[in-house]
Amino acid sequence: MKPILALTIGDSAGIGPEVTVKAIPGEIALGRSTPVIYGDARIVAQEAEKYAPGWSVRSVSSIDDIEQHDNELLVMDLNNCDPELVKVGTVEGYTGGAAYESVVRATEDAIAGDIDAIVTAPLNKEAMHKAGFKYDGHTGLLGHLTGTKNYFMVLGSPKLKVIHISTHVSVAEAVGRVKSDRIQACIAAGNDHIKELGIAEPRIAVCGLNPHAGENRLFGNEDEDEIRPAVEAARASGIDAQGPLPADSCVRQAYEGQFDLVVVMYHDQGHVPMKLVAFSEGVNVTVGLPIIRTSVDHGTAFDIAGQGIADPANMTAALNYAYNLAVKRGE
Repeated sequence: MKPILALTIGDSAGIGPEVTVKAIPGEIALGRSTPVIYGDARIVAQEAEKYAPGWSVRSVSSIDDIEQHDNELLVMDLNNCDPELVKVGTVEGYTGGAAYESVVRATEDAIAGDIDAIVTAPLNKEAMHKAGFKYDGHTGLLGHLTGTKNYFMVLGSPKLKVIHISTHVSVAEAVGRVKSDRIQACIAAGNDHIKELGIAEPRIAVCGLNPHAGENRLFGNEDEDEIRPAVEAARASGIDAQGPLPADSCVRQAYEGQFDLVVVMYHDQGHVPMKLVAFSEGVNVTVGLPIIRTSVDHGTAFDIAGQGIADPANMTAALNYAYNLAVKRGE
């Protein structure tokens, strides 16, 4: 059986529908999976007319209805986002709520075992909040929907992969989250993820929080009091982890192949190098969940929405990552 990949359409006022429709024909051409879009079929039909000429749209109401035909985009039609009411390039609760609903439906189907992985197009946090759903983004929402306590964001690319202790919080709150038990859980989740990708003995670098990893408490105590004990505990459990290491050098070492994964302490410590070296091919993965979820590593890009210039490379990479994880997990 081919893995079924559910693509949530994201915020329809942004570039999510465009990159989704642009990327799916290439995935179907590979003949390895069955991609299904979760969203409003009217939005998909509108985008297909512009960006996938020759492709038709077929609505389905359940996974049992899925049957892939040539030049056909399958849509789990939620009928929740009228194109006439979408204000392209604008933060609105209407499209934020529709994006939320597509993630909820896909997650329900994933938990039920009806689909093999979720691939998410970008939603807008402010728009989702305007709709009344106060989550920090996909990661927090998926953690809530699956009842998962410890979940972490991985940004993955062929040459660099990072996993975050914290993501969408203030820097002050991020520092407060640098605690030994959370770091140890993050190292373990990252180790499991890299193993799932086929590397039997992952090599993990753990960044320090402070400059030069604190330089023996010269620049703070967190590196010695929280990070080092977590690394030592991970090593005692059989994980090949090193740290705390100066972030500026260990990320470069990982890029050159010395490590398979870097544990970073906060959002920008991981996102900045990833956006620098893998802007088009980076994939966002939520690890620690009972389901597979990958995503594009970019936002809704309201500034270019509706112009037809959005690059689907991130979505293509996210589809490929999800397919590989689904195959590995199914073995």
